Amino acid sequence: MTKLWTEEVLGTPKPIIAMCHLIALPGDPHFNKEGGMQAAIDWARKDLLALQNGGVDAVMFSNEFSLPYLTSVHTVTVAAMARIIGELMSDIQIPFGVNVLWDPKASLDLAVVTGAKFVREIFSGVYASDFGLWNTNCGEVVRHQYTIGAENVKLLFNIVPEAAHYLGDRDIIEIATSTVFNHQPDALCVSGLIAGAETSVQTLKKVKEAVKNTVVFANTGVHLKNVEQQLTIADGAVVGTAFKYEGIFENHVDESRVKAFMDKVKSIR
Repeated sequence: MTKLWTEEVLGTPKPIIAMCHLIALPGDPHFNKEGGMQAAIDWARKDLLALQNGGVDAVMFSNEFSLPYLTSVHTVTVAAMARIIGELMSDIQIPFGVNVLWDPKASLDLAVVTGAKFVREIFSGVYASDFGLWNTNCGEVVRHQYTIGAENVKLLFNIVPEAAHYLGDRDIIEIATSTVFNHQPDALCVSGLIAGAETSVQTLKKVKEAVKNTVVFANTGVHLKNVEQQLTIADGAVVGTAFKYEGIFENHVDESRVKAFMDKVKSIR
């Protein structure tokens, strides 16, 4: 059986990509002006070390607390994320990716300057969302990818965007199949409604059966009790909220929760 790219890039079958959620950054409504950038760096370092010590396979840096999100982010956001990752570079011991919510070109720009192996974004489709009408232009984004020398950065397509609904009467099988044919993604990510919401097993199964030769990730809501079921279908998972203290989105990462989760994963893969 041919190895999936995840095994080569992330070092294992069925990898767990852990989210390193960055707190609000300069320009964001909830930025901590008193603590400044040092507070953001310290927060990220604490979570990164807890995730690595807990045994995750890869980490993804995301400006998760830049609420409400933009679909065309300000330059200061990318600069702040680059500063944080740069400050943490000597601490990063595992493959990492980036996600600038929700701007695919900005994500690729950040990946190039930091050496990230992958990005997760909304690359395709048109949506009615909490952020307004959400349009994309994958052809333009991929051309930008090649222009800036990011052709080796893996693209993880979120095809069930959080807080959004696909415009047009198309089911998930049609969306997955046409996305793979038209855009050749490195992976498809299947999500719940919001961060921490469980990914539907039925939806996950439909997507994987429709695109058997494409990597499919369970993108939200994977936790200790459902990870075995999710990984019987998915080729890996992106995990954020489940690793936080008490499983609460706003909290720091709890290393003991990470370790218990990864011990379970290692016993089943």
